[in-house]
Amino acid sequence: MASTKDLRRKAIRAFVMITMKPGTSEEIVRSRQIKGVKMANSVLGRFDAAVVIEAESLQDLRRIIYEMVERHPNVVHTETHVAIFHPPTITPP
Repeated sequence: MASTKDLRRKAIRAFVMITMKPGTSEEIVRSRQIKGVKMANSVLGRFDAAVVIEAESLQDLRRIIYEMVERHPNVVHTETHVAIFHPPTITPP
């Protein structure tokens, strides 16, 4: 029987794409210490880092993003993508 349990632990999941000052992208990995940040990695490509955030509300999401930017003065730009679909958990028979 397939479970319809949602994979989300919180109401909102967002993917924050970050541009950093040159040579500082590893700093963003420290964001994992911020409550609500589920994953933070340096990446190659258009952006320097990708962060996954889970929050209870848009206000919480905003607070987490601002806290992350305040802790990392080398952040130049952020682009936030709020997830609109989360597939259900599939439990094997």
